[in-house]
Amino acid sequence: MADVKARLKRVEGQARGLQKMLDEARSCEEILTQLSAMRSAIGSIATILMVENLEACLLDGRDDPSAQEAIARAKKLFAGFVR
Repeated sequence: MADVKARLKRVEGQARGLQKMLDEARSCEEILTQLSAMRSAIGSIATILMVENLEACLLDGRDDPSAQEAIARAKKLFAGFVR
């Protein structure tokens, strides 16, 4: 969960940077580039949380190789979807 918190702090910093860009009347292109970076970062956070939840639900403390393979495939699917 520390990784998620660090990523959220990074997004928070990006949001503050975006507010500053708006105050400075920066170009639409620059603002949209920053928004795209934020969206990507938020998508990564969502993927991490979904995978952690999936692991907790499916594995439930068990060491099942087939379930771990299914989780690995789902993780790739989620990562590709949010990008």
